[in-house]
Amino acid sequence: MTANRPAPAGTRLGDLWRILPEEATATDDGVLEIGGVAVTELAERFGTPLHVYDEAGLRRQIRRFIDGLHARWADSEVLFASKSLPAVGMYRIAQEEGLSVDVAGGGELRLALAAGVDPGRIHMHGNAKTDAELRMAIEAGVDTIIVDNEDELDRLERLLERPQKLLLRVIPGVEAKTHASQATGGATSKFGLPMDQAERAIGRMQAHRLMRFEGVHLHIGSQILDTAQFGEAVAKISSVGSFGTYDVGGGLGIAYTYDEQAPTVEDYLDAVVAAARANLPADARLLIEPGRSIVGRSGVTLYRATTVKRTGRTFVAVDGGLADQMDIALTQQRYEAILADRLLEPWTETAQVVGRQCESGDLLVDGAAMPPARVGDLVVMPATGAYAYTMSNNYNGALKPAIVFVSDGATRVVARRETYDDLLATHAPATAPAYA
Repeated sequence: MTANRPAPAGTRLGDLWRILPEEATATDDGVLEIGGVAVTELAERFGTPLHVYDEAGLRRQIRRFIDGLHARWADSEVLFASKSLPAVGMYRIAQEEGLSVDVAGGGELRLALAAGVDPGRIHMHGNAKTDAELRMAIEAGVDTIIVDNEDELDRLERLLERPQKLLLRVIPGVEAKTHASQATGGATSKFGLPMDQAERAIGRMQAHRLMRFEGVHLHIGSQILDTAQFGEAVAKISSVGSFGTYDVGGGLGIAYTYDEQAPTVEDYLDAVVAAARANLPADARLLIEPGRSIVGRSGVTLYRATTVKRTGRTFVAVDGGLADQMDIALTQQRYEAILADRLLEPWTETAQVVGRQCESGDLLVDGAAMPPARVGDLVVMPATGAYAYTMSNNYNGALKPAIVFVSDGATRVVARRETYDDLLATHAPATAPAYA
């Protein structure tokens, strides 16, 4: 990891380094570097907005999960919750590093297969799988389908022609301490079945000649910073019965702001495994599904300031916005923003960092400390590695940014920037004669 981590007076760089990617540092003239590449070079070569990932730090984080869980519970498996970054380049890293993958829908399944992920390491999620998606999963030979409801069992009874491994998603009844939109384990969740209904669904699977019921799955939510809740969920799942496999989901949170504290991977694994030892069969297979906590810190979004206004407040407008940071509007998650090409100057101004979409709610960072901004400055939002690309959209005709992986001074584009031709492609029927 890089050692040069300056923290000059008048800045908050000392706090910033722990939320920026592991392989981030500053040049002598105050330019942010990630993976040995200056953001000024990245902006010049690839344009902005741009999603930038520290590949070395990303791979290191993956190993912490895989090696750490295996050391604590030998019969275990780590699945990447790929909804956090469904990019072919990320699926390839997962395959290379020994992560299995969970997908939620046909699109994620196609992306994973295109990346060369072994279908025998893919688990298929979803609370409303269609016949077509289940057929895709079965024909691809995915290892496991996580069944959400009895309607899905009806579909599988029609579609299965060979044995298929299944898990059942249950509602553990744990109200996660997170934003309401990210809580999935409470009694009113749309995901899974409550304990009393789970017994009937398990009986159906066990009685079917082609359904290979393996065990149960739970997931209490996302961006959870209290590890005790994971232990509570494991204890609850044990009440469903004694099975060969327990998938206890993911949800570990990360630090997004200077003042936010997040558990380490080790803290999380200690809590999960301690609860598993206390509540689950010693010979059971234990699965976890980290997503945000794998990719979140490793990614940043790079923007260029297009407008600076000092009216009732100081507004720094950038060349992106809600279209590439939708999670802010959905969950009210707080982020930070920095002038990435002027890091070492005193941060004497407090600015509203806003986007270019036509919404007053297009506020990326409320009250960002930075040097007095100028048009053309490079702005970086740290800890955007999870869900930013996932939720990117075409609001106001915005184009989805490219993704660049950086490592040891080298760069590689893993998703190109969307073009206006791409934007128009799905509208081609409207340009043809109406009644041809």
